[in-house]
Amino acid sequence: MNAMAALLRTSLNATSSAAPRLAGRAAFALFRRPLVRPRLRPYERELMASAWYGSTTVNGKNVVTYCWGDGERPVLLVHGWQSRAAHFSAHVAALRSAGYSPVTFDAPGHGASGGREMTILEYREIMRRLGAEHGRFDAVIGHSFGAMAAFFAVRERAVAADRLVSLAGIPDFGHLVRQFRVELGLRERLEDEVRRRVVDYLFPLEGDIWERFSSAVRPEEVNVEQVLLVHDADDRRAPAELSERVAAAYGDRARLVVTRGLGHNRILRDADTAAAVLDFVTAPSGAELRR
Repeated sequence: MNAMAALLRTSLNATSSAAPRLAGRAAFALFRRPLVRPRLRPYERELMASAWYGSTTVNGKNVVTYCWGDGERPVLLVHGWQSRAAHFSAHVAALRSAGYSPVTFDAPGHGASGGREMTILEYREIMRRLGAEHGRFDAVIGHSFGAMAAFFAVRERAVAADRLVSLAGIPDFGHLVRQFRVELGLRERLEDEVRRRVVDYLFPLEGDIWERFSSAVRPEEVNVEQVLLVHDADDRRAPAELSERVAAAYGDRARLVVTRGLGHNRILRDADTAAAVLDFVTAPSGAELRR
């Protein structure tokens, strides 16, 4: 734990005893905002420089979009929390080599986009607009929180795709709140406060978000042919059991691949993972999933 995180933990835990609602408000403010914006690595700069840039505005925030190729066979890539579009560089390169047209974006508060906060509803709206521009996607590939957002957008008919890929996917919003508390070392009462504020302030009109945003719920409404889930056995942020649960929900439509030694983020940069995803995306329609 770095010095800033240790200071936040001590301060919030101490305040939670005397003023739990005050501490809850502060914890909720932290939960809503990505604390870091990763800088572009040199090889990512070269890749992003080759993209066609676009922009759109969602809730007053400028969102930067990217695409490569001639527009044929589009594939949508959806990054996770405290990440950015450039982190899909291995997948963009693999898809381009096979004649696909990768499409992606920096979410609000991430990468080159504006704002300091974002919600899954903004993700859905961005994906809806990209779908309106590019048409049906051959596949949607999401990492971490981006996987949850991808399942949600497809279920809500915001975007249409033939296949879904989840890389180290976090399938439900409850895990996000729980992991936030665990990573900062906060007391359980603060998790309850954050959950309450998520419902009351972020999504007051969205019903039961703990079920509605879940990737494993109502799989029959996720209109895709097949689902690939890739998860690392050594993932400390999101255990592989999360993807096992989603795979079980989708039954014969799903294939689960468990890797080792990659963790939560390196799985996104791993060449073997990118190759496995490309094999899945390029397989003929109706092809039997390899288990």
